[in-house]
Amino acid sequence: MAIEAQQVIKLWEGAPSESNELTGEEIVRNDGASISNVSVPTLTVYLPEKTNRTGMAVVVCPGGGYSGLAFDHEGIMVAKWLNQEGIAAFILKYRMPNKHKNIPLSDAQQAIRHVRVHAAKYDVDPSKIGVCGFSAGGHLAATVSTHFATSGVSTRPDFSILYYPVITMTEATHGGSRNNLLGENPSKADIYMFSNEKQVNVNTPPAIIFFSDDDKAVVPVNGLMYYEALKNNDVPAAMYIFPTGGHGWGFRDSYAYHKQMTELLSAWLKQY
Repeated sequence: MAIEAQQVIKLWEGAPSESNELTGEEIVRNDGASISNVSVPTLTVYLPEKTNRTGMAVVVCPGGGYSGLAFDHEGIMVAKWLNQEGIAAFILKYRMPNKHKNIPLSDAQQAIRHVRVHAAKYDVDPSKIGVCGFSAGGHLAATVSTHFATSGVSTRPDFSILYYPVITMTEATHGGSRNNLLGENPSKADIYMFSNEKQVNVNTPPAIIFFSDDDKAVVPVNGLMYYEALKNNDVPAAMYIFPTGGHGWGFRDSYAYHKQMTELLSAWLKQY
């Protein structure tokens, strides 16, 4: 049976507290495969068959350099695979920062808060809610994993899945992502705050990280920096660097190591 989204929900009740000041309609390309100029955040809900549910949930953050979203191969394809594993998926169409640095993070925190608050409705265990992100979406997933609120409804993910993530805002960063998030001349304080390898502590959730060795867009040292920071804080972590593939393969089954990658992820998720 084909897996389809159950619903698309507005992320915030009323207007969010801060505007990204983008004007005009969203730009949707290739039948929804990519979206840019995003200023209205949503969650697209994919729930697995009742007979197959594990109680786990994942908020999925597609990449796109903080200028757009690769909604198909880093969103919909991911959600459908998670459903096959019995995991509920919530694709986050987060607002583009347009140099408003806190906007993507506030959307990601609200997404986790929403799933946790409505866990019973979605047949989800509120202690098994993770986050998954790709490229700049991987930066967002790592940011919400290192900047979270525990008062009230916790916005801390219980685990993180990071695909070729932008981690640092220092020399090894992806320039486009940094410029779109922080501007062309970010302050030292902002560089530090959004360099997630510097924000890891003992309460950071466990993570699994995937890269290709020949990724020139986001160099694998990003993942290594995050992995090392996790291990320095005794946080469980796994990292896999495949020989080839470059950047941006997502969940396309044409990727040479797609089968190996999904098997590794499936085995890792069974811990949680």
